[in-house]
Amino acid sequence: MRTLSALLFCSLLFSIPAACASAQTLPSPPAPVAKKIHTEHPINGSVLVDDYAWLKERQSPEVKALLEQENAYADQVLAPLKPLQDSLYKEMLSHIQQTDDSVPYPQRGYMYYTRTIEGKQYPVFCRRKGSMTGTEEVLLDLNAMAVGEKFMSLGGFQVSDDNNLLAYTTDTIGFRQYKLHVKDLRTGTVLPDTAERVTSLDWASDNHTLFYTTEDQVSKRSGQLFRHALSQPAPDPLVYEDKDERFNIFVGKTRDGKYMELYDESHITSEVRLLPANEPLGAWTVVEPRKANIQYRVDEGNDTLYIVVNDTGKNFRLVTAPTQTPGKDHWKEVIPVRADTPLENVDVFQNFYVVTERVQGLPMIRIVQPNQLTKSIALPEAVYTVAPATNAEFSTTKFRYGYQSPITPPSTFEYDVNSSKSALLKQIKVPGGFNHDSYAVERVWAPAKDGTKIPVTVVYRKDLFHKGENALYQYGYGSYGAVIPDSFSVKNLVLMDHGIVYALAHIRGGGELGDPWHDGGKMMTKKNTFTDFTDATEYLLKQGYGKPGRVGMEGASAGGLLMGAVTNMRPDLYKAVLCLVPFVDVMNTMLDASLPLTVAEYEEWGNPNEKAAFDYMRTYSPYDNVTAKNYPNILVRTSFDDSQVMYWEPAKYVSKLRATKTDKNTLVFMVNMHGGHGGSSGRYDSLKDTAMNEAFLMYELGVEPLLPNAASAHAGR
Repeated sequence: MRTLSALLFCSLLFSIPAACASAQTLPSPPAPVAKKIHTEHPINGSVLVDDYAWLKERQSPEVKALLEQENAYADQVLAPLKPLQDSLYKEMLSHIQQTDDSVPYPQRGYMYYTRTIEGKQYPVFCRRKGSMTGTEEVLLDLNAMAVGEKFMSLGGFQVSDDNNLLAYTTDTIGFRQYKLHVKDLRTGTVLPDTAERVTSLDWASDNHTLFYTTEDQVSKRSGQLFRHALSQPAPDPLVYEDKDERFNIFVGKTRDGKYMELYDESHITSEVRLLPANEPLGAWTVVEPRKANIQYRVDEGNDTLYIVVNDTGKNFRLVTAPTQTPGKDHWKEVIPVRADTPLENVDVFQNFYVVTERVQGLPMIRIVQPNQLTKSIALPEAVYTVAPATNAEFSTTKFRYGYQSPITPPSTFEYDVNSSKSALLKQIKVPGGFNHDSYAVERVWAPAKDGTKIPVTVVYRKDLFHKGENALYQYGYGSYGAVIPDSFSVKNLVLMDHGIVYALAHIRGGGELGDPWHDGGKMMTKKNTFTDFTDATEYLLKQGYGKPGRVGMEGASAGGLLMGAVTNMRPDLYKAVLCLVPFVDVMNTMLDASLPLTVAEYEEWGNPNEKAAFDYMRTYSPYDNVTAKNYPNILVRTSFDDSQVMYWEPAKYVSKLRATKTDKNTLVFMVNMHGGHGGSSGRYDSLKDTAMNEAFLMYELGVEPLLPNAASAHAGR
């Protein structure tokens, strides 16, 4: 059994904490007040009123001053939680093996891996020739590269076929704005070859030509493919451009190194081009011309294309075709569409291929050999996540996959195709007394009001669970068909060790049950995402997984939209809300085609220039539905340099909440002035941010220790 925080907690048995917390409150200094400048936008027979549009003026000293006031206010309000934050930070850190190596993977005669070093914010990228007994060669030390920078993120990372050159990209701002660099690994010299706003890259097989894609300076849409020959003077030749604002392009190379691949995708339509990697000046061949609402993905092996496509059904099928005649007329079906088993991906190797699919919302991996002998990889738990790991070698009899669950740390396995056995290569160590058997994980199916069953993962520590008494913390996302994995989390481990029940609601709009699940929570069905979340909460409470009045929730980005919408719809159901980089100003953002992501995401949210979509989106847009009523305790966080959700969305949302809500509950807004969409880039800085989020959540749910110098009682506790 692990050691709990050194801070004095009232109790961890949950028969006392709520009462123990009743005398505690956070300070309530005067909150910042944003001025109102009334603006009106007539559209579709209606008028959008926006009193805080001026907050979009990024260079305005007045905007900067307000954000600084918000940070100062947050520091003052949350100051009593600092000891708890520090304790939780140390507690999380005690469960992390700070100095560690990743599992080395083989590629063209080298073993590649990363190292983390205690006290260092970033990983070090390394390789050894032949085996791990060889001399270590440091490829990139992000810690050294981050000196003098306020942010550091590595994007692309590709080594040339002759192992001599490394092409990589870095973002030192946080705006997902990556710059290309090329390093000669023989000398350690960074070459003058460079490019701006690079979104993807890979080498042709001549070890001299580099293909890369770039984004538009304003919209950040990845729309152009360039070809660069080393030492070639600018400008590089433009090879391909897609001017359709719904589509983004990305370049890569097949595992066997024979073909360059160019993906050209919108949210609902895709098109793939191929080029022999040894013919960098050649013409690209379209696999199958794009057709609206048809998506496909391609892998290749032995001059055969393996195509995962949804042309005959939402759950995708697998077909093959010769590389010389890749079009649909030459497709041969291998796996048909199955109503209950979405097909996600295929990975092709010289003598077998690997299929990833989902059954009842859980991923499964099947190995298929040339004689069509199929073997499924056996997995030990009822709730988990599994996915292919790094498999860089085409000619191999081994397949690596990553496995974890909410109570099993990340583990890398190697499956031997010949023996049909898996061997554990490494499981991440969790120091500090972690015991897998102390925790329980369950999959429940919560009924939505329309009868749909919603898969929900519930995790708790067995000895601290008391039916109907625990605080409940629920996480959700539910957009873009994204799957939120049932993974291991040190953050959640710490929460459970303080008696909180963690729940992950796999709501519609996500992809856990395939494309139909996504379709059930997007466009004109988007509100299913929000009601699924509240229906899941109510079901969990009825089943005794939590106590009414002690429920917290968290969501980020599009999950922040979820938080804002649910908070407007059911403020009575939640005590505390963590609303991170939230997409809350839906109408104004989706009406501004100059912003990153907007036009491409008409296929996810709808186009509000069309009246039907406008009317529907307006019914749930969080910013537009803030009204005079009581709201829960809310912590909103954003980053000034976020390119995916602009800082002004949460800034406007918080300003309107402050001016409108009728309660005296806590509302704090924290702005990371040097972070990106994921917050701080350094691992320790990020962990400190997480610790403050946890401290806020625990305090508001009545799980906090007695705070020193606490003020008067909090009404309603």
